[in-house]
Amino acid sequence: MIILGSTGSIGTQALEVISGRRDRFRVVGLAAGGGNIDVLAAQVLEFAPRTVALARPTAVQDLQLALYAEAQRRGWNRGEMELPRIIAGPDAATELAGERADVVLNGITGSVGLLPTLAALRAGTTLALANKESLVIGGRLVTEAAAPGQLVAVDSEHSAIAQCLQAGRADEVDRLVLTASGGPFRGRTRAELRDVTPDQAMAHPTWQMGRVITINSATLVNKGLELIEAGLLYDMPLDRIQVVVHPQSVVHSAVQYIDGALIAQCSPPDMKLPIALGLAWPERTQGAAAPVDWTRAASWTFEPLDGEAFPAVELARRAGTLGGTAPAVLNAANEVCVDAFCEGRIGFLDIVDTIAAVLDEHCDPGTTGVTDGSAFVGDDAITVEIVMAADAWARTAARRRTGH
Repeated sequence: MIILGSTGSIGTQALEVISGRRDRFRVVGLAAGGGNIDVLAAQVLEFAPRTVALARPTAVQDLQLALYAEAQRRGWNRGEMELPRIIAGPDAATELAGERADVVLNGITGSVGLLPTLAALRAGTTLALANKESLVIGGRLVTEAAAPGQLVAVDSEHSAIAQCLQAGRADEVDRLVLTASGGPFRGRTRAELRDVTPDQAMAHPTWQMGRVITINSATLVNKGLELIEAGLLYDMPLDRIQVVVHPQSVVHSAVQYIDGALIAQCSPPDMKLPIALGLAWPERTQGAAAPVDWTRAASWTFEPLDGEAFPAVELARRAGTLGGTAPAVLNAANEVCVDAFCEGRIGFLDIVDTIAAVLDEHCDPGTTGVTDGSAFVGDDAITVEIVMAADAWARTAARRRTGH
């Protein structure tokens, strides 16, 4: 196993899954940004990877010192610890992703996960993908690089769909049903969302996640990205993917078949289940997560998505239908807007409104032929360089609109 983003939410939970199953899983590589050095040092001593990748070169010495400090804390003699090979720099995770392994788990957050995703696919390694942004912005670049069965979803919703698809043939599928918790503001009108604060947006009712994905869950941008991801993973037109609000987060998603049958995957909200499936797919892991407790009364409720209060899903559907560079622009503008909102420079509603304005600017027919990333490029002409140029342009355009 190679774990990219090892100190983040997905990475730490993946290592918890691996920790109790050393006879089945062995960690050979860890990659992290470098912001949680003490956590990374503890992971290195616990799992003894042969290679560690750091995005920040300045963090290498900090990691070495932290390793010695952690070894000393554990009562180890200096000779008992063998330092791993450390590679550093913005391409370090990409280099590590291309090394020999059975599975690469990409738990990096954001568009920087694209190149490691492509590196793992080129290496022929099974890719357990939690970094939805790399698939969203890479689109056909990613799906066409993947061999059949090489790309395994780790998001709980997409893992659920993969499980439900085993109930029938591809030509028997009518639609995919993505469930959404509704976030902390479920039931509020657009007017009631105008003055919500970052602290309120960070109070997700179900999941404990990082800042970007938590704010994305509050705006439902996250569900929009998942809609695009589902279409790419399962080759499904976006008009045949439906989003429904399910606040209990027990039904993780479902597949509706042509005969009217709805097959759903249900379990208490715990990311260890889809992570364990991603690491061992298609095999299951004993005791990965607690099952539903049928000795207790419970109600699972469902309601339509309020598209007026939460327009992000339909905005994402538009970008995903356009394809090409549009999803990259959507994602990049969103990342900038999340920072601007958390820093108090824009309001909550401004996040999606700004994304829409940047997307409109990018898709304006008047920009055709421009090569600075500002012009929309379709699937037929897309390259990694074009995607990254569009990503950079969208960030600049979003910063201009958010007063940065």
